[in-house]
Amino acid sequence: RGRRLGRGGLVIVDEFGGQYEEGFEDVHTEIVNYFTYKATSTVLHQLYEMNPPAYTWLYNYVVVNDPKEGKHFLVALAKERQDLAERVMITRLHLYSKWIKKFDHAKMYEKISNENLEIMRQRLMETVAWPTDDTNTSDTAK
Repeated sequence: RGRRLGRGGLVIVDEFGGQYEEGFEDVHTEIVNYFTYKATSTVLHQLYEMNPPAYTWLYNYVVVNDPKEGKHFLVALAKERQDLAERVMITRLHLYSKWIKKFDHAKMYEKISNENLEIMRQRLMETVAWPTDDTNTSDTAK
């Protein structure tokens, strides 16, 4: 892959971002992992009201095990408490099905586009050298 010497002698490797032709499996994994996290949070809220001992157990489990690890989190949870793992999995699927019905691709595209524009506008404002008022007043005083 392409390597070149950058500033300060650091090696710049252009394989970090991948290519457009590559799939988006990493994005799919991140989405699944996020829904695992969201489902775990939802189940915790439900258990807090309905089953305080199960809430305490799952809360302590989440302190040590990160729900954003998705499959790994659920496999380990199923070994400890299969009932809670199944509840999280069912909730995860339910949340995803609700989200997919409400997801607006055009709105997401617009949101990303607007955020990019805002970032570039802020950067431009930081880097443009604006004339000071001192130069204008000295010209008119003559």
